[in-house]
Amino acid sequence: MDGFNMFVSNKDIVRSDAGTNVSAAAQSGSQITAPVLTNNTITGNVNIIHNAPSSTSNGPPSETTRISATSSVILKYKELICSEYRCVTEYNSRSGEHVLLSERYTQPLILQRHRGQKEREEEIRSSGESFQKVLSARSSDDSVHLNSLFDPDGHGIRPSAVILQGNSGNGKSFTVQKIMMDWASGDLYKERFDVVFHLKCKEINRICGIKSLAEILSCSCSLTSDQISQVLQHSPEKMLFIIDGFDELRLTQDINDMSPHTDLLQKAPAEVILCDLLRGQILPETFLLVTSRSTATDTLSKLLKGPQRFSEIMGFSEKGVEEYFQKFFQNEEHFRKAYTLVKTNETLITACSIPVVCWIICTTIKERLKTTADVTSGLETTTSIYVDFVCTLLKHHCQGLSQSIPTMLMSLGQLAERGMLEQQVLLDEKTVKETVSDPAGSPFLCKFLFKRRIHQETMFSFMHLSFQEFFTALYYVLLGEKESQRKFTQLFSINKYSSRHHFCPSHFSAVVQFAFGLLNKDVRRTLEEHGLFVHSKTQTRLKEWILKMVQNIHTYSVKALFFLHCLYELHEEEFVKKAMKTWKRIHSDDRFISRTGCQALLYCSQCCQYIEELDLFVCTLTPENFRMILPVYHKFKKVSLNVHVSSDSDLDELINALTRGQTLRSQSIDVLFIFTNFECCYLHLSIDEEISIKIITSTPSQSLKLTSQCQEPVNTEWAKLTQIIHQGDSDALMSVLCSFSELKKMEIKLHCLSKMWTHWILQIIQNCSSLTELE
Repeated sequence: MDGFNMFVSNKDIVRSDAGTNVSAAAQSGSQITAPVLTNNTITGNVNIIHNAPSSTSNGPPSETTRISATSSVILKYKELICSEYRCVTEYNSRSGEHVLLSERYTQPLILQRHRGQKEREEEIRSSGESFQKVLSARSSDDSVHLNSLFDPDGHGIRPSAVILQGNSGNGKSFTVQKIMMDWASGDLYKERFDVVFHLKCKEINRICGIKSLAEILSCSCSLTSDQISQVLQHSPEKMLFIIDGFDELRLTQDINDMSPHTDLLQKAPAEVILCDLLRGQILPETFLLVTSRSTATDTLSKLLKGPQRFSEIMGFSEKGVEEYFQKFFQNEEHFRKAYTLVKTNETLITACSIPVVCWIICTTIKERLKTTADVTSGLETTTSIYVDFVCTLLKHHCQGLSQSIPTMLMSLGQLAERGMLEQQVLLDEKTVKETVSDPAGSPFLCKFLFKRRIHQETMFSFMHLSFQEFFTALYYVLLGEKESQRKFTQLFSINKYSSRHHFCPSHFSAVVQFAFGLLNKDVRRTLEEHGLFVHSKTQTRLKEWILKMVQNIHTYSVKALFFLHCLYELHEEEFVKKAMKTWKRIHSDDRFISRTGCQALLYCSQCCQYIEELDLFVCTLTPENFRMILPVYHKFKKVSLNVHVSSDSDLDELINALTRGQTLRSQSIDVLFIFTNFECCYLHLSIDEEISIKIITSTPSQSLKLTSQCQEPVNTEWAKLTQIIHQGDSDALMSVLCSFSELKKMEIKLHCLSKMWTHWILQIIQNCSSLTELE
């Protein structure tokens, strides 16, 4: 029978004060549904079923009630997300330690287009300021914000699936955490997505047995599978699934052999359900955001439903690096010290585009600031930072490797060397697979697809040329004793029958510098934790080589900065002192000295008691570089420099800085200041308690040389004085010179000794009582 009313008429129901009495007689083989729990009298051969479904007269829950219940679950879910995603557990966090996401997250540079081979090479090869210019150009043309990832394109097409590609350590997972937090807080996708689910492929790999989608989702969030099932039936067209780390997903069967599952409740292995979700077999109306390294993007794009959109995290721009440092230190003085230090190193400021490198550097400096105010000792070498980065990826991004860590690193080193020898940064697929058994599994390689007429060509690269150089150096020092010696012998082209030594090709200079950095005892200790050992004889031979080069530095003076770089990366003070003992004159013929070169010069000079001469007159120093090496000018008997200045304030500051404190212990300092308008100011200082300053303007026939007491020139407006001489303003010159209380000698050169200048000279003699000599 269909229901209770079909068996019982009104006359069968007897009411009493105790409640409703129901007498029901059931015929053989029939059923009665009675929604009355007490005072029932039932006759006949029946089975009583308690908690039976509600009678049809009550009806199902209303749509309003169902939506209200779902909304309540979603609200609870958002609260749980806010609680879980608000904080970040860092790589070095101890139990219970965390930091706020807002104190770390910085918007990375995200592009929504593929780049061609020329652009890729430009990004990989450039460094320092040129690299920042490349990123700046990319940022101004194509960068997007998180809130526009799903915006319609120029044709009005909105993507159903967005690929967010990025190298290891570039902040893909961090960005996902930010999206989840901002959505749950109502700051992102508020009108677009009612629900956002987050699935981590690392966790998917650990799910055993067969599960439904709701059960899989319940493993990664705080809702029950029943609650999730309820949510999944609510407006799938306003639902976003974020799949994080597709490259880490372990597929036990070919994606093309998987049977499709379209039923939301159907159970299968977690990887199969996930692939069905990506294909759009399950919940086809939903939206997808999938993060992946470039090595798996090709596979992902073939699997993923459409319409698709490609996006790539390029890391931090220069502005992003600065913002990250500010957030990390939250102390203006510490931030300025740390950021200024890193900015002086072209290699490190380039590597800081990788967020994990930023974190490593900031963490290193912050630890040192806890014990000393000398921030420069908190960041030792470029090599040490690269080793920390490699070790971080090995620990956190290399799960399920098919080979040992030493084997993988040696094969990467072999590949890197091949590229260095051929001067290639983009390596073809055949070459890579001949050397590296599992390129897709290595977090240090990037994969690109380039169009070649009607075909595609697959190529690989390291994250940046500097990493290719680093892995080449690592390969050389980790080889056995004889093979390592052979490699370095080939590199240096040393002929044992000749006293003449040649140097490695210029494009291998950084490789040699990294090799010396890998000899540092603290760096070697870190490598040994991963089963990587540098042979003792390799260390000995490299140190013997550089000692021999430095002892004959007069022969190889053009390579002075190169040797200083090597000693700086080695960073062993006693050995550097030993090497610098015989170094009488530091000279460079390079037209430009980098900030990293100044840093190396500063460190090595600080390890010395005294050096005869520093001659950088051929080099062009920036005011920033000039300031960097200012603390060691007093170490030299003679200093010759050439400085480009772009403002009056720069000139005044630098000249006044030279005339203070320790600098004056030097017997002679010659500096040529060159303005952008090619006016020159030539400065000569001497140790004999007098300072001689000669100003030559762009007019060759006009110059002024002043000699005064050491204390006199401090705070003088030298730019103004130079301009006065250039203009030939005798009255203004008189006013300035009269302010010198200890002016002893003056030499003035004029195009023509006019009556006006004769009168002026007589006034100077009368007004400057300290003046003893005039030419």
